Amino acid sequence: MSESKVLIVDDEFAIRDMLRMALEIAEFECLEAENILDAHRLVVDERPDIVLLDWMLPGGSGLELLRRLKRNETTQKIPVIML
Repeated sequence: MSESKVLIVDDEFAIRDMLRMALEIAEFECLEAENILDAHRLVVDERPDIVLLDWMLPGGSGLELLRRLKRNETTQKIPVIML
């Protein structure tokens, strides 16, 4: 069975680290981004199974990224949980 891939998007390292450790214990593969530009690139390139998305990020809000993902046919079905 392959691991599910989770993208953690948060500008605070401590929060990303805490989430990553908990998810890796539960055998999820974790990707991390600290801003919306890196997050968007990872979504397009890596196709995570789910995105954990912070509301406030450098370079734009998490809500802005969410809207962008939902407008795109190739990324609109990826589930997103806002943090």
